[in-house]
This record gives sequence, C-alpha cells and structure tokens, in this order.
Amino acid sequence: MSDLSGPVPGIFESAQLGARAYLSYFNSQSDICGRKLDMLALDSRADAGADQKAYLEACDKAFAAVGSMSAFDSGGANAAQSCGLPDIRSTSVNPERQKCATCFATQPVNTSKIPDSYAKWFLSKYKDATQHTAVLWINAGAAPVNAQSIAAGWERAGFKVDYKQGIDVAEFNFAPYVQQMKSKGIKFVMYQGPYQNTVKLQQAMKQQQFNPDIYLQDATIYDKRYVDQAGGDGDGSFVFMSNDLFENSGNKEMQLYLSWLQQVKPGASPNMYGLYAWSATRLFVEASLALGGKLDRKTLISTVKGVKDWTGNGLHAKQHVGPGLGAECTKVIQLKGGKWRQVSPGNYLCGRMISTGIGG
Repeated sequence: MSDLSGPVPGIFESAQLGARAYLSYFNSQSDICGRKLDMLALDSRADAGADQKAYLEACDKAFAAVGSMSAFDSGGANAAQSCGLPDIRSTSVNPERQKCATCFATQPVNTSKIPDSYAKWFLSKYKDATQHTAVLWINAGAAPVNAQSIAAGWERAGFKVDYKQGIDVAEFNFAPYVQQMKSKGIKFVMYQGPYQNTVKLQQAMKQQQFNPDIYLQDATIYDKRYVDQAGGDGDGSFVFMSNDLFENSGNKEMQLYLSWLQQVKPGASPNMYGLYAWSATRLFVEASLALGGKLDRKTLISTVKGVKDWTGNGLHAKQHVGPGLGAECTKVIQLKGGKWRQVSPGNYLCGRMISTGIGG
C-alpha cells in the first residue's frame, strides 16, 4: 500500500518499486517453503480512508503487508492490528501507525523522539544560523506533527526557532512565507514536504533574493527528480538522513537495489522510501525463511518484534524495528553543482534521541 495518486501523483511509487525489486531478485534466486512471492499492489491515494480500505483488502487477500508508505498511514493502522496482519513498512510516519501492535518499519519514525546527532553538527558548524531558524511544513498527513516535533527537539538541543509555519497542499504562492522569513531575519530554513513543493519554495526564495545560510530537508529531496527540477535553485541544499548514499559503488547491497530497481522499471529514480521498502522486503524474507515450517502471521509478528539494529544488509544505519525506534545515527549531505556529497565526518554521526513530547 503506497500513495500512488492524490494531490502529488506518484509521490510514494518508489516504495512499491523497491518492494517489487526485492521480490523479483528473491524469486530469481529462491523460494519460501516452495512458494514464490507475489505482490498485491494497492493505492492508498494520499488519503486515510483509502489507506484503511486497502488494508481491509489486504487482510483478506494477502499474508503480510511489506514495504508500504503513505503520508496518511494512520488510516489502516487499526485494520492491520484488528485482523493480525503483519505490516513491515518502509517508513512509519503517524502516531497511530507507530502504536499499532502488528505494524513495524525499517525506518520507524517515532514522532516524539528525534536524533540529536545532525543537530549538534549544525550547532558546531553554523552556530549563528541555528539561532535564527524557521521550520516549515506541508499541511497534510504526518508532516505537521513531525515538523513540530523536530522544531521542539532542536530547541532542546540549542537552536532558536523564530518562525514555524504550515503551508497548504494547494498553495502556489510561497512569497508571503518567504517575506515572513526575511522580516524575521531567518538564516536557517528547514522544510518538510514533497520535493515538488520544495522546488516551489526555493523558487520563491530566489525571486525575493532571500538567501539563508542553510536550507535543510530530510532525504525526501535526495532524489534525481528533485535535482533535475530544482536546477540551480537547489544548489547548496543540505539533507540529513540515516541511509547510505546511492553513489557509494562500494556498497554491494546498494548496487543490488539499484540494479533490480532498473529491471522492474527502467529509468526509475532511487530514493529513500524505495530503499527502505527494499530493506523491509529483505527483512520479511529473512524472518520467514528463519521460521521455516513454523511461519504464520503470529510467528512472523513475534519474530519482527525482536529485531533491533537492523541495517538492511548495510543499506542504512541501525534501525530498531521491533521497539519502533529510529536510528540515533545520521549523516549530512549537500548538493553542489548537481551532485550530492557527504559533508559530515565519518560514516555516520551518532548521538542520543531527544524526547520532544509531541505526537507520542
């Protein structure tokens, strides 16, 4: 179940493609108890009601839900739990899904806890900018609660957030928000939303000659389609994330994901949601194979509950899938001349989780 249609068409198609890519790879190599794997592809349409309907259908027709991604994943949470459906997602984003007893994610976003690792890095490198921060978000799905939790966590870490603002999905005029940031002397901008809206915001910033020291977003914009659409307006953008770079030719699992993604859809752009969907499908397969003849929905759920420090065979930092806690370790990358490069030191920056009290 992923958002394929809705206000931003195709927004999470990459998650279905990531799951399909791993299924194709696995089916070419092996089977589970003599059976190949097949996908029932459902569209949650960026709508909580559609997500609920899709999960009711999955309860009847599928053994498990694997690799799903929806901005409105609250809708199907109760349906999954009520029928005992194992739900191993790409990413969990809403508090309702995070509380679902049969639901897990290889990128488990615990709304009320954020890592301090990348925040401390910005504080050490760009202290002045962090004291004049704006946090903006798209007014839909999980973005409002998660963005406000980030703002609260940053303030606890030492940031000063001077401007917090949601922007409606249908908004085309970003100029008033840019003017507000200019009038408040903002030097550090963080936006949470789809890359298509990121481009609109950055275009408005350029038109009004607003050039903050830092523009930051999560790995939603770590996507070739964003780079192509943003052009020069995206140059200098920072991203914080807990996964490895697609450009890392030395990561064998990454190259496997990229290779099979092209086999299921030539020309497809890899992104974070597809990467974690591949990881979720690998987790499903490995847990199912380990259970062997004891495999059923209940034993699968019990097994996944015990999964900690999951890296998807090296695709990402350790994620605590069973407990539903995200990675303490992150890295920071930056777009320069149309190319992404890591700017934070080492492999990952590691720290602790900040409790924000928002969305928990």
